[in-house]
Order: sequence, then C-alpha cells, then structure tokens
Amino acid sequence: MPLAFIPSPSIGEIHLGPLPLRGYSLLLVLGIAAAVWLGGRRWAARGGEKTVVTDVALWAVPFGVVGARLYHVVTSSEPYFGKGGDPLKALFVWDGGIGIWGAIAGGAVGAWIGCRRNGVPLPAFADAVAPGIALGQAIGRWGNWFNQELYGRATTLPWALEIDPAHRPEATPGLATYHPTFLYESLWCLGVAALIMWADRRFHLDRGRTFALYAAAYCVGRFWIEYLRVDEAHHILGLRLNDWTALLVFAAAVAYLIAATRRAADSRGDADADRLLPRLDATSSPKS
Repeated sequence: MPLAFIPSPSIGEIHLGPLPLRGYSLLLVLGIAAAVWLGGRRWAARGGEKTVVTDVALWAVPFGVVGARLYHVVTSSEPYFGKGGDPLKALFVWDGGIGIWGAIAGGAVGAWIGCRRNGVPLPAFADAVAPGIALGQAIGRWGNWFNQELYGRATTLPWALEIDPAHRPEATPGLATYHPTFLYESLWCLGVAALIMWADRRFHLDRGRTFALYAAAYCVGRFWIEYLRVDEAHHILGLRLNDWTALLVFAAAVAYLIAATRRAADSRGDADADRLLPRLDATSSPKS
C-alpha cells in the first residue's frame, strides 16, 4: 500500500426507507442535469429559447441511455448471454455498464427528433450543448468510483485508488491500489469543456464544428485512459475495442471539422465578394 491513496466508498448505495439511492445513478442524473443547464445557458446566449434544450433533452436522454446500455451489452455480452450469464441483468443500468459511444449515438438520434419537433437546426443545437455534454461526463464518471469499476493498472502513486478485495482483478488479488481512470477522465472532460468554450469564443465555431472539436478532443483523452484500464474487453490487433472506436470517431470528427471549416471559409468569401461587387462596379463605371 502507498503512503497516500484515494479510498473507495465503503458502500455504493443508501436506502431512504424502501427506496435505494445508488451513487452511480445519482451521479448520472447530476451529470445530465449539468449538461442541460449549461446547454440551456449557451442556447439562450445565442438567441434561442432556454426551454428548447430541456424539450430536446426529453428525447435525447432516453435515447442516449438506451444507446449507452446497448453498446455496453453488445461489446461485453459474456456476463449477460455467456456461460452462466443472466440476460435479465442487461436491464440493470444502475449496476453500472454504459458506453459513452452508444450514449452519443443514441442521444444524437433523440436530439435529431427533438430538434425537428422544435424547429431548430441540429448542428447549431449540437454546438450549444457540446460543452455541457463534456461537463456531464466529468460528473457522471464519478459513478465508477462508487461501483469500484473501470479502474486502471496497479500503481503505488500517491493518487492511486484503493480497491476492495471483492472488486480486484483475478490476476492481482493481493494488490490494493490502481490508477483512478475515472478521475483522469473526469479531469480530462473538464479540460475539454473549457477548451471548446474558449475555441468557440475565439474562432466563432458554427455548423457543428464545436461539437466536432468536442468529439476529437474527448477521443484523444479516452484513447490513453482506455489503454490504462484492466477490465475485461475485446482486443483487436493488440488494442482494446474502445481504443479503436476512439480512433475512428477522432478521424471522423477531424474530417468533419476540416470540411466544415472550408465550407465556412468559402461562404465568407462569397459574402465578401457580394459586398465588394457594388463598389467595384461603381469605381469601374465611366465618369459622365
């Protein structure tokens, strides 16, 4: 044991009478609330109705939760459909096990429906809520701390995370402290939120470019954080499946960012040309 370490919660839930209150679920709800709050403020600052974000969230959140759970179950199917697995537990979201990739994909479908119903363009909406999504992820990741899950390799660093014997990897039952990847990702997401808000103010990103920057920046951090983790995962060519997903999403986000920036530059060029044409005509006309 190192001289200093981060302790894990002794319990993951408390009971309010017959109602169980789980730390994992509470952090997810707080993360969603933070995302809606910040997204609403940014949407209102852009001249929209703050309530639109809440209205769209009523579609995006359920779709996101379903997508997140589906991604986890499909990519980690053994505990549910493998030998000795329990298919019914695939529905127990509160026990942990959601995938951010599925959450974003499912949430995007729900947001598209909500935006259409409210008559707002999806790219503009995505730009407004992107920092809020990163903030929500930063909060929600602390749910893994309550569940003592998705931690990294064993380490004796001063900020190592203590894991109870019941939650340790079978390969290292005698090692008590591990990399707190939940903390790394939480801090990274806070940095991503700050980065994209600064970039949006500095470069006036639009056309979905703020969201694309969020996706690219998040994937950079997720790649190295995922590489530290020791939980069971499918591997392809030596890399965890989520590492490959991060690489693919990063490439798609950067490609979109470049293409959208070029389109924005072309649009500004056309607009500048339109403004110059009358002056050019006036200066080239013969004097009477």
